[in-house]
Amino acid sequence: MPTVELDNFPITKLQDKISSCVKFLSCRTFCKICTLSKFQQLTLQRRSMSSSPRLWPNPPSNSPLPLPKGPILFTNSEILELDFPDMPKGASIDLEGLREYIGGFRLNNGKFLREIMDFSNSKPMLIAGELANPYRLCDIMVGSMPIIPVRLENICRTYADNLDSREITPGIHHITIARSIGWWESSFITLVDLSEMKKMVSWLDNNNPSTWAPKRLAEGTVRLENDMMIMAPRIEDVSWDGDEESINCNMPSANGPAIDLSSLIVPINTRQGCYNHRGRIVKCRHHPQTEFHENLFRRGSSFKWDQILTYL
Repeated sequence: MPTVELDNFPITKLQDKISSCVKFLSCRTFCKICTLSKFQQLTLQRRSMSSSPRLWPNPPSNSPLPLPKGPILFTNSEILELDFPDMPKGASIDLEGLREYIGGFRLNNGKFLREIMDFSNSKPMLIAGELANPYRLCDIMVGSMPIIPVRLENICRTYADNLDSREITPGIHHITIARSIGWWESSFITLVDLSEMKKMVSWLDNNNPSTWAPKRLAEGTVRLENDMMIMAPRIEDVSWDGDEESINCNMPSANGPAIDLSSLIVPINTRQGCYNHRGRIVKCRHHPQTEFHENLFRRGSSFKWDQILTYL
């Protein structure tokens, strides 16, 4: 039985060779593809499994980026894009309203999330960092969960003042939340049951119990957002007088209601809080992971977690 081998074959010719293999198979011949480089194998996988969370980029030095560009349904086998439902009216939305809103997101096959998932016992959680990265979620082995855009107001995403060295030395800084009056930026929430929530917070802990804790915020606003083009203030829009920070541009008008903060769980670093850059809070939007670690970290101190936010 004839055998067709690919030995260090150029990537641009792989499709032609595969087509030839298919023709051999149609004639009851046997095709064996071997000795492909890792790059060639990955390219073939991306062509057939482009929606797999395992193929989502996850370079530790750039953690937590890249994050989704819009609403998605994460599963351990694929990533499914979602279409926004109509935005609820009113200034605020309670837990039942939030479940109804998220259940109204539509898959490409026309089905609503509420038709394939039961949210009746699910709780909302803010996923501001790697917990919104599909590769990481697959690594943690959580169940299927929606990843839904929101806007943060008067709070910001910032780097925790400790390192996770599981994948890179000296380690990466996970993202926590801090007070920032006048600031806004996009982030994500999910709806999960308590067991999945505990699994994600436990992963952040990294065998150091109580490093991260699920908290409910007593300040700031987390509101539904359907404008994926909304931009946070630029670094030049933020000024510092030595005591207080000011945002020198106007916050965009609200596109959706504010989520009831008493129902929203937010993972917070409670071991050391966040990095203190000479009195200022470092914004993840302005300083990517590597830049922060190489240029800012260890040149300041830390804010204790209860200095940077108040909780219910």
